[in-house]
Amino acid sequence: MTTQLVPDSEYTGIMKLLPAKLRGFALLARFDRPIGWWLLFWPCVFGLALSGGLIARWDLALWMLLGAIAMRGAGCVYNDIIDRDLDAQVARTANRPLASGLISRKAAWAWLMMLALVGLIVLLQLNLNAQLLALGSLLLVAAYPFMKRITWWPQLWLGLVFSWGALVGWVAIAGQVDVAMFWLYAGTIFWVVGYDTIYAMQDREDDALVGIKSSALRLGGSVRAGVALFYLLALSGWGMAIWSVRPEQQALVALVPAAFHLVMQVVSLQADGSNALGHFRSNRMTGLLAALAFLVAFGLHGFCFRFSGWQGSLWLAWPAPWVQPILPATPCRSASWSGMPTKSPSARSKLLPAPPAF
Repeated sequence: MTTQLVPDSEYTGIMKLLPAKLRGFALLARFDRPIGWWLLFWPCVFGLALSGGLIARWDLALWMLLGAIAMRGAGCVYNDIIDRDLDAQVARTANRPLASGLISRKAAWAWLMMLALVGLIVLLQLNLNAQLLALGSLLLVAAYPFMKRITWWPQLWLGLVFSWGALVGWVAIAGQVDVAMFWLYAGTIFWVVGYDTIYAMQDREDDALVGIKSSALRLGGSVRAGVALFYLLALSGWGMAIWSVRPEQQALVALVPAAFHLVMQVVSLQADGSNALGHFRSNRMTGLLAALAFLVAFGLHGFCFRFSGWQGSLWLAWPAPWVQPILPATPCRSASWSGMPTKSPSARSKLLPAPPAF
């Protein structure tokens, strides 16, 4: 049996060179569609960036990228095992390796265990609190395939799952919970609900025929308005997360590029879903813009400029300790740490050295 492609496959490069059987396993884990693991990875980056550890712990970001690839693949395999019969009835998914019979269910379970093993290796790179928090997502992941059978809002459940990395990324650096991480999580959930509602627009006819529920079906002709509301809630949550870390109006300006990108998605979204796939994929850029916003909002608080005549001096202070003062300078008297977390010492204070004495 030959491997056939689903319509949203990005089937290029090395995938074409794989033998048919191996190609089937790769397709089962959605390696042909990297958008999925990008969308799982960005929330991890959000947590790392807003907690102040993205630059100092860039290695952890790479581990989380590997984890996103492996665990997104494992989640897709599990989802296809559960949905094999349903997938066979939906035009867009009928050619998936399990639904088409290319891969057996037993082989799929073995492949799932291998991917989970990679995830375990990544898990061991985290501190204990982050490890325990990461394991807490497994119940949400296990329940997700059944949500489309019992609720019109499986996209909300997916938001709980795909946004979990924001919590893990924060705790991996801070070592403790904080109100900012909950705002970050809430905002990211609504971002996921928005873009997955767009994605679900492709399947509305088939979903209705086989009894699958989705937010796109529930919203009917108001999909665009619904997505706009979800994105507004996402930006609100992200804004509150930034404000919790740095309560300054100028910090919120960092979200403007991401906000503009989301607005353009909504404005140009076609009601018939004809451009839904492209709009869904464009959220890879949204994730990048949001990650940069969190990095700027936190990181710039560690920058202090002082000019004396024509000679400028740059000091990089906590929470940006990875670069020491690079020019002789008169200390910045304006350097204060207001707006930054000043709670009891945590893993973050151990990771990042104390600010210089001014």
